[in-house]
Amino acid sequence: MIKRQIQDKWSAIPQRDSPIHKQNLVLPHNQWGTFDPFLVMAEDNMNKGAFDHHPHRGIETVTYMIDGVLRHKDNQGNEGELIKGDVQWMTAGKGILHIEEAQDEGFAHLLQLWVNLPAEHKMVEPRYQEILHAEAPLRKEKGAEIKVISGSSGGVTSHTKNYVPVTMVEITLQAAHTVVQDFPADFNGFIYVIAGAGIFGANKVTGKKNDVLWLTPSVDKPSEVELHATEPLLCVVIAGKPLREPVAAKGPFVMNTEEQIKQAFKDFREGRFGKWPQN
Repeated sequence: MIKRQIQDKWSAIPQRDSPIHKQNLVLPHNQWGTFDPFLVMAEDNMNKGAFDHHPHRGIETVTYMIDGVLRHKDNQGNEGELIKGDVQWMTAGKGILHIEEAQDEGFAHLLQLWVNLPAEHKMVEPRYQEILHAEAPLRKEKGAEIKVISGSSGGVTSHTKNYVPVTMVEITLQAAHTVVQDFPADFNGFIYVIAGAGIFGANKVTGKKNDVLWLTPSVDKPSEVELHATEPLLCVVIAGKPLREPVAAKGPFVMNTEEQIKQAFKDFREGRFGKWPQN
């Protein structure tokens, strides 16, 4: 088993976009080659009204709730509420219209990851999966709980369906304890520290709240990364198989060519994404 090191580290600094929205860019835009198969990830802390109805095509959005309540509705008939620890895995595919917002007097604190779809699956039918905190598979080790949102961890496997193979786990680790997360061959990935602090990877890099720790490049053999908590630690570990395909992106659409992006906007303007979900 290859022991992964930490190749790079940076901090996702909170920035207030408006009085009702604060955002940290965990994975910044326009680094498709490095982050492949991931596109961008943000940590959002928001009140109602931060986002309006909007479309997507060519991606999957993965929404992980840190705290608060998020209401969501789309034009495929899906709607509901996500609470702390819940995850929504939404495949936009050929096109979806949706809205995500906090409750009237509440807030929503979340991570949202955009996963690129392979060229052959860019135009699949939209799909919605809900991975509830209370129902997600759980791996328990001494001083550690690993919630398996997608993929597997130490033999515990999620039922989440993927077009791109992705491992995503939430790790809760008590101080002075260590755990190892395993990956299949050829997986790019990173660790994001939500709370606490620890020492990560074979090269023993320290990390704390809001730190992003990017792993050394994917390898052609199974690998693993070690996490050691120096204080109570909550983090997510996310890795996936690179697509190694061209990326064309504009706004909420991610395709492979500029012509496909133009077609996405044309289809949206001409109503081919369907009707907006009713409030």
